Amino acid sequence: MSSPTQPDFHTVIVGAGPSGTSAATLLAKAGKSVCVVDKATFPRDKCCGDGLTTLALRELEKIGFVPSTVASWKTIHSARLRSPSGREVEVPLPSGQGQYAAVATRLDLDAALVEHARHAGAEIRENCEFLNITAENNFAVISFTDGTSVTAQHVIAADGMWSPVRKSLGLLEEGYLGEWHAFRQYATNITGPAQNGLYVWFEPDLLPGYAWSFPLADGKVNIGFGVLRDGKRRIQTMKHTWEDLLTRPHIVQTLGEGFTLVDRHTAWPIPANITSAVLHHRNVMFVGDAARATDTLTGEGIGQALLTGVLAAQAILDPASHSASESAAIYAKHARQHLAADHHMSSLLSKMLSRPLIARGAVRIVGLNNWTRSNFARWMFEDEARAVALTPRRWHRKFLKQRGAY
Repeated sequence: MSSPTQPDFHTVIVGAGPSGTSAATLLAKAGKSVCVVDKATFPRDKCCGDGLTTLALRELEKIGFVPSTVASWKTIHSARLRSPSGREVEVPLPSGQGQYAAVATRLDLDAALVEHARHAGAEIRENCEFLNITAENNFAVISFTDGTSVTAQHVIAADGMWSPVRKSLGLLEEGYLGEWHAFRQYATNITGPAQNGLYVWFEPDLLPGYAWSFPLADGKVNIGFGVLRDGKRRIQTMKHTWEDLLTRPHIVQTLGEGFTLVDRHTAWPIPANITSAVLHHRNVMFVGDAARATDTLTGEGIGQALLTGVLAAQAILDPASHSASESAAIYAKHARQHLAADHHMSSLLSKMLSRPLIARGAVRIVGLNNWTRSNFARWMFEDEARAVALTPRRWHRKFLKQRGAY
């Protein structure tokens, strides 16, 4: 395959979720011709916990995103944790220093991010499904199911855990099901403290996973649970767990008697193993869930998706890169520098927290005093990278004293 002198686009991005749109926004703002394709038509729902950590908020701010464009956006000021023994601890986030955590439905957030990328100058093609890719080192042809195709110098695969781009390139790991599995449903008519508070329940039967209730600005809550995939928990088993969770007295009390579930519950796998994922191939970069970038301790992936999208765009724009394949290699290097140590730390902590006694002790330590409560909250919501204690290059004088986003 010979490369044309002028491809149709500088960069084609497959997938219009947070990782794809963050990359598209930065590249379009830099004057590059960008085409983002997605098989969905926005707004569309995405099964997710809807939580936005400090990492996610800072990456959104970095691309110039405005929270007021998201109707369901709710800023979080504290979180309430419950240990396996029933001990409850409230952990506050700093006040008056910006936002450290928020909740927003993916229905609203992703649609707003698509519009943000479009406003920056990216071409957005909705209802456009990827078919296959033919890639050389610095040139690619991307074809779609409607019979059309485009050419590009760079390709960013932001197309999820079972990336069709990865499969087309022959890089898909057969039988891969992710590291976590989660259930989620929305609820309304919330009369208990959950209407304004963020709750995390470390239930003994879910460890090292947890159940949650995250409040939204429209009065609903996102309630769900996540567990490590162990080969024993099947969908039917998880349905029984879900039904049982919703009858547990402390959860009912938090939601309020008479809460109403909205629509149906949804389940989804979570890829959380960036250290084993192929992050680039020739001129193709894999970001977000396609890079298995989710945090393996918390199951949170929006911040990591945004970060990998930003890193991909920065690698493409890096003046030290002399080719598309070199840009892809630079991206992979930087993504691992940012996330590999955190993955190893999260994996270690996850193994420790699988033991109820350790989980109980951890919550007890968190609640010792104001310092432990406030600094644990900042660490939990990723004010600093989770593995900062083991990576001295990240140490600085303002450790755990940075302002929030916005």
